[in-house]
Parts: sequence; C-alpha cells; structure tokens
Amino acid sequence: MNLQSVTTLEHAGSASTVQRNRVLRNTYWLLALSMVPTVLGAWIGVATGLSRAMTPGISLVVFLVGAFGFMFAIEKAKNSAAGVPLLLAFTFFMGVMLSRLVGSVLGLGNGASLIMTAFAGTGAIFLGMASLSSIIKRDLSAMGKWLFIGAIMVLVAGIANIFLQSSALMITLAVLVIGIFSAFILYDLKRVQDGQETNYITATLGVYLSVYNIFQSLLMLLGIFGGRDE
Repeated sequence: MNLQSVTTLEHAGSASTVQRNRVLRNTYWLLALSMVPTVLGAWIGVATGLSRAMTPGISLVVFLVGAFGFMFAIEKAKNSAAGVPLLLAFTFFMGVMLSRLVGSVLGLGNGASLIMTAFAGTGAIFLGMASLSSIIKRDLSAMGKWLFIGAIMVLVAGIANIFLQSSALMITLAVLVIGIFSAFILYDLKRVQDGQETNYITATLGVYLSVYNIFQSLLMLLGIFGGRDE
C-alpha cells in the first residue's frame, strides 16, 4: 500500500468520524428542542382538560392512530425540510396525550414535586445510558431484535390492562418499560456512534420515544407509591 492510499484511508476514516459526531450532536440538540412542544402540549392538555375529556378507549385509539401516523410521516420525510417540523408536531401531540397522567399527579398534594422527581430520574437514566454508549466498545446490534419484541409485548399487555384494570400488572409493566426503554436509549445512541444510524431525525425519534416512556412510567410509579392527598 502506497503513501497516497494510506492518506486516502485516513481521510475517509476522519470524515466518517466527523459525520458520526455531527449526527450525534444534532440528535442531542433536536432531542432537547423536542422537550419544548412536549411540555407545551402537556400544559395545554391539562389547562383545557382535552385528554381527560376522552374516555380511555377513545384516548387509546387517538393515541395509536396519531402516534403511528406521525411516526410513519416522519420516516417518510426524514430527508426533507418537513422532517423536523413533523417531529416537533409529533412531540406536541405526545405532550397532549401525556396530560391526563400529568393532571392526575398534579391533583395530589405533592404532585409538582413528583413531576420534578420523575423528570430528574429520567434525566439521570438518559445521562447514564448516553455515557455507557460512549464507553462500551462491543457491537450491540443483536439487542435490537429482543428489545423490539419486549416493547411489542409490553404494548400489547398495556392495551389489555386498559380492560383488565389490574394494579399489579400496571406496576409490573411500568418497571419493565423503564428497563426496556433505558436499554433502547443505549442501543439507539450506540448505533449513531457506530455509524449504523446516519439520520439524526430518525435517531431523535427513537431516543425521544424511550425518554417519553421512561418519564411516563416513572411518574406513574411515583404517583402510586409516593403520592399524598391534599
């Protein structure tokens, strides 16, 4: 191998590293930005009572149709100028759907502190997984299949529990969701760092969904075990 070939390979490796770092940086920035419409959506939902006005069945249908519709549209538009606005609109929608739980917790005597605790806990989990993703050197691609299966099973069990109304199952599912989606954060960020995911909109969507589910589950558990009536 001559000197020119070595130089070319070094340049390609450097460019690849620069690209991965850019995707990761854009993912973090867009994830932070996505929290703004989420909070706004939750606030509007609580203030208007929009989410609470819907029955659990209707709320489930609206959530599933809206969430999967948005995710399909975001993936279609991820390489166009519409990608980021669609993602932010999706996070606003998710905030509105979160408002039923937020409103219930705010009705508790220590509701505001529980929400802050859930937010801090979610942030700690995210920082922990983000740090691990930069430390672990092995390929985590094999995790994806099992995490996806786990997420589908939890989703199906969660839908079933709307009709079963089992407190024990709800608590169990919340714990499982925290575990599964914490691993998803690690998996998704590692894919970006390994150059397996090169679109920051897709990467942000995956990490956002994990953060959302962790926060929701933490808030639910805190409301059950740490809530105090006014």
